[in-house]
Amino acid sequence: MEYERVQQKINDVVGDNVKKLQRLFPSVVKDGEVDFGALKEELGQFTEAGSERYELTWAGKKNAKKIAQEDIVGKTLKFIPEDSKNADTTENLYIEGDNLEVLKLLRQNYYGAIKMIYIDPPYNTGDDYVYNDSFSITKTESDIEEENINESGERYVLNVKSNNRYHAQWLSNMYARLKIAFDLLTDDGIIFISIDYNENFNLRQIMEEIFGLNRFVGEIYWESKTKSQNTTTSFNKLQPKAEMILVYSKMEKKRFNLIKIGKKQYPLSDSKGSYREYMLEVMNANGIRGRETMVFDISDGFSTVSPPEGKQWKIGQAQVLAYKESGDLFIRNNKVIIKMRPEYERSETTEPFWGLFGKELGTTESAKKELADLIGEHGFETVKPVEILRRLIYHGTGKNDIILDFFSGSATTAHAVMKLNAEDEGHRKYILVQIPEKIKEGSQMYNAGYRTICDIGKKRLLKSGDSVQLEYPNADVDIGFKVFRVADTNIKWNSLIDMGQLDLSQIETAPDLVDFMPGADDIDIVYELMLRQRDVALSETLELLYDIGRRTYLYASSYLVCLETNITIELINKLSEIDPLPVKFIFRDSAFKDDISLKDETFRRLKALIEKNAGANKPVYTVEFI
Repeated sequence: MEYERVQQKINDVVGDNVKKLQRLFPSVVKDGEVDFGALKEELGQFTEAGSERYELTWAGKKNAKKIAQEDIVGKTLKFIPEDSKNADTTENLYIEGDNLEVLKLLRQNYYGAIKMIYIDPPYNTGDDYVYNDSFSITKTESDIEEENINESGERYVLNVKSNNRYHAQWLSNMYARLKIAFDLLTDDGIIFISIDYNENFNLRQIMEEIFGLNRFVGEIYWESKTKSQNTTTSFNKLQPKAEMILVYSKMEKKRFNLIKIGKKQYPLSDSKGSYREYMLEVMNANGIRGRETMVFDISDGFSTVSPPEGKQWKIGQAQVLAYKESGDLFIRNNKVIIKMRPEYERSETTEPFWGLFGKELGTTESAKKELADLIGEHGFETVKPVEILRRLIYHGTGKNDIILDFFSGSATTAHAVMKLNAEDEGHRKYILVQIPEKIKEGSQMYNAGYRTICDIGKKRLLKSGDSVQLEYPNADVDIGFKVFRVADTNIKWNSLIDMGQLDLSQIETAPDLVDFMPGADDIDIVYELMLRQRDVALSETLELLYDIGRRTYLYASSYLVCLETNITIELINKLSEIDPLPVKFIFRDSAFKDDISLKDETFRRLKALIEKNAGANKPVYTVEFI
């Protein structure tokens, strides 16, 4: 009997791309290989094109593309419960680590699931970028790439300040991260990127290469300063007072409409005024978009309606109750109808979007004070106002979407998400990622008690949650967050056995050392296994099944992870009775020692019991091993 193993690989970017190509042009992929000649013919290119074409290039671009496609090996995300808040119920995540590694670790779970990304990356002013050394290049490498010298070191031109080296590392870092970010966005997802004049032009070019020419939505100007800085001469160093926010959509060949609610018509009227009828919609309740609290009965006093199996309402109970109490909810033909009135909906005139974000929405200085009022002295110089982020999130998301910020800094994005949810009874979720950059000893941040940038971010999450609750005491807002940190793998993957690095005699005396790294924690092992599952959020529930075993876990009510060192008939009987049945069972190979017949007999028994318990139904599930 053949058994599947949990794969060490998390990402197969090249394989995914080949599958996408095959869906578009089935004839160009043969035995898993791309026939590039056939592909050119499909694209109407029947003669070889010239080698020159307009594009942005720099030393290290090919390496950046390669790194973006490479899998993440030997790393995982470790759950940090002591730094988390409301970990058992929250759907928000705060992740400490290099954002390139984190994006790769999240790619399988959140592929095509993020509705909006906002990032405020370093602007490449010369001293503001913490980067992965994989992208660094020497001056000699840059000179060869720019054809200033040959490979023997002979100089072709005068040694001027290198434009390539100045931009190359920044471009390489951004290219690799944005390449993965594109995969995480939903089909109609949107990305906002704050930037200034230093890299605006280059950023637009790499965005058009990654996203496509037809996906540029627009550019927003934000008046970030109220006055220019003093300089020795006002002429030789202009001080811009505005920053830009580039906006790109993943939606192709269609202008993305950021004004969600325009001038609506309210053709009906009653004693309370004009209204329009809105039929309450449902959405899928499975995967990362599912939420148990969104599945409930709705009654108007005469009829009751429930969402279909596997579906959930698009708004929560509190909002439904508000409509009902105001007399604006009724049921007709087994459909929930809401009387939507102008005062219920934001209008285009009250929520302007395009043009300049003026200083009335906040400046860098006001944002610094906003943060100081929350957490005290902090030392941050490039803080964004909450209102700017709230405005972007309002226009870029629905009430149940996920927002990602992988340059999260002082965590303004999370503050804005919580504030907007409190205002419109939304259930948006955030994922923040921040490298734990060490704070310089003796600096204002250090003297305030912070040791890494993440310390400030987590303090902001706690304080802003309290602030939102104080401002909106009746709102049902998720102010919790689960903290994860990039760490070394907990699992001795199958490749170690193949290389002869494991002593199988340890199975009897120290079974955990066969499968796991010394000191590995069961919870972290489960999360590491879940990083290899598609469409499974890290915010899902994890429970220890005490009635089955000391080390048997159920994740998201769907994934059974059995870390027991010994598999018994009693255990198999209990597993077969779990209702609803998990979609996947994961066991330790070492739990069966080297007895193949015991393994085969065990899973024939499990299969028979499951089919017996299911009756006429034919359950679908898989079994894998580590």
